[in-house]
Amino acid sequence: MNQEIRIFSIYVSGILYGKLKIGDGEPSLRSLDVFSGTLRDWKPLSGEENAFYQSFLKMDLAKTAEKIGRYESQLKGTGEFSFDGERYTSEDGVHYLQRDIKFPNNKLMENGHLVAVYCPVRELAAVLVEEGREDRTVLKLWRETWPDEKIYPVEYLGKFDVPMRDGVKLSTDVYLPKGIGEAVPAVLVRTPYGKEDGCEVYYRYVQRGYAVVLQDVRGRNLSEGEWMPNCHEVEDGDDTLNWIASRDWSSGKVGMVGGSYLGFVQWAAAASGNPYLKALISVVCAGSAFVDLPRRGGSFTSGTLSWAFSVSQKKFRPELMEREDWTEVLRIRPLTDIPKKALGYEVPFLTKWLERSDYNEFWQRTNWRERSVGARIPALIQSGWFDDNGMGTTEALEIVHDFPAGMRKVILGPWQHSGNSRYDMHGVSFGADALRFDLDLLYFKWFEYHLKGVENGIDKSAPVEYYTVGEERWKSAENWPVPGTKIKALYLDGDGCANGSDGDGRLVFEKPEAECSDGYAYDPFNPAVHIVDMSENELEVPEDYTEEEKRKDVLCYTSEVLDRDMTITGDMTAELYISSDAPDTDFIVRVTDVDERGRSVKLADGILSARYRGGFERVEFLRDGEIACLKIRTTKISNCFKRGHRIRVTVTSGAENFIFPNSNTEDGYNSETVVTAHNRVYHGGEHASRLLVRVE
Repeated sequence: MNQEIRIFSIYVSGILYGKLKIGDGEPSLRSLDVFSGTLRDWKPLSGEENAFYQSFLKMDLAKTAEKIGRYESQLKGTGEFSFDGERYTSEDGVHYLQRDIKFPNNKLMENGHLVAVYCPVRELAAVLVEEGREDRTVLKLWRETWPDEKIYPVEYLGKFDVPMRDGVKLSTDVYLPKGIGEAVPAVLVRTPYGKEDGCEVYYRYVQRGYAVVLQDVRGRNLSEGEWMPNCHEVEDGDDTLNWIASRDWSSGKVGMVGGSYLGFVQWAAAASGNPYLKALISVVCAGSAFVDLPRRGGSFTSGTLSWAFSVSQKKFRPELMEREDWTEVLRIRPLTDIPKKALGYEVPFLTKWLERSDYNEFWQRTNWRERSVGARIPALIQSGWFDDNGMGTTEALEIVHDFPAGMRKVILGPWQHSGNSRYDMHGVSFGADALRFDLDLLYFKWFEYHLKGVENGIDKSAPVEYYTVGEERWKSAENWPVPGTKIKALYLDGDGCANGSDGDGRLVFEKPEAECSDGYAYDPFNPAVHIVDMSENELEVPEDYTEEEKRKDVLCYTSEVLDRDMTITGDMTAELYISSDAPDTDFIVRVTDVDERGRSVKLADGILSARYRGGFERVEFLRDGEIACLKIRTTKISNCFKRGHRIRVTVTSGAENFIFPNSNTEDGYNSETVVTAHNRVYHGGEHASRLLVRVE
């Protein structure tokens, strides 16, 4: 018996990329030939084509075609639905959200009929929709924004070896909108991951009338020079922008886009003050070394090794991140032996990183914020509460804080480094609106306004949009930090400390009068654990720390049960009064939300090596018996601590999987000598340790 033949259209950022025919035997495909701008003839969907769409759009077209009947029979009504290894939830009986996976394929159902599948792909949204039903999806917004939009074919202009000021040539691909007949603004993407890999994600900019310039950064893929991450990006970005502006196809206006390292290079280029850079779209951008990675707070973030391994050869090798023996790798000493013993070859940049060093000229060269000449370049900034480069975004937010509203747009969600991609993360689930399907729409409006001068209202939209966990909703604000929030102090207080004993402490809203302290022994050979999967390459995920907090080297300070909801929005600062019998040691602060069952979920954290308490530019070792004040800035969060929950602050000195253990000597994280440190945290009286938060 033949099934009804149904045609679905495939859209990428509002552009038709193909059609899928279901119900006439095997599924058939009409794919878009981007270089002619036309759809190819119908042909059976091949395994190769299906794999391409899985990689490009995170959609399995063959699986959707095969299971359409199952979806239509199973996804009815509201609630939770589990079948065939998939789980969905629906609050309205129309939108069925796929749970527990990265890049969920949500289903839009009407009267038991599959209308659309829609998926967030970090920096774009993909929609598979039944013909004629486009306006039931986010595509309606695209059509309202560009009702008579012209889509151009893509022309590959060629590969160019672009010379830098020192003679090194960087391999650069240029794509132009075919037949546009005028100079156009350019979108520049500089990458260490190979400019050809995934280049199709940038064709959508060409199709909308931009030149796209994809470049391998120095020492990577087909580019010349030495690969030393972050070191050359200010100068190389500046030179590349000048080269683009000199081309006859260029209007002289350039925007940059991308995430992580591709975000770092944007701010590095902006630091040069180049006059042709007119707009940034900064996604989960990496920041300066000692504020972000790899030297956060002066420690060495061992968790960044998985990324370092993946870029340890000239071409990107993501499979090198996945290992079963990370625990053993992290215990190799001296640290400079790690590349040879773990990979079998030397990695010059990693050897350089792992040397004993304080903040010096090498690290200063990689610091785009410090090197900035103060250029005010419009920036759309996107990140998440659980982004392991979140401190880089914090630095970016400080740069744009005083920009006029139309020159900054900020979007902060309940996302990890892989971005707008999960409803459920390490046992923590977020609401139905946690993922966005309009981010790429905002990107295009941002570039249209700042590179083409199109008045589309993006400059008048909310300067800041952020998601509050617990309330599970988006909010808007005029700036970041959110105006109107009030700084409140939560004080650490002891429990039974008056008689000299150590125990779990309290977190109180009034400064304790009595001064006391809690102590612990920090053994670098047995540090507390930072709960992550190294192979996942995500370092700031929310996790349940309930069991880890029972360790004797973890101090816990917990509030009374809240009698009303309390929403904290922003980063936080822990002011800790500490002492140690070691000249240097690390302090890690975590802020957790403790629910009615006692489950303690990490929301934010901060790290500081005691030697840098006066700033990263100078070293000041501790003296035995000295009480010193450390100010530790945490990652960002917007969280509603619900009535019945408690707020917890923990303090420890180790974070295995995240940082290499401090040796508790003047040699810090890379020392042949390792000693146990006896650390104390003081509270109350003149040494009132506290956490400063912003309360809505």
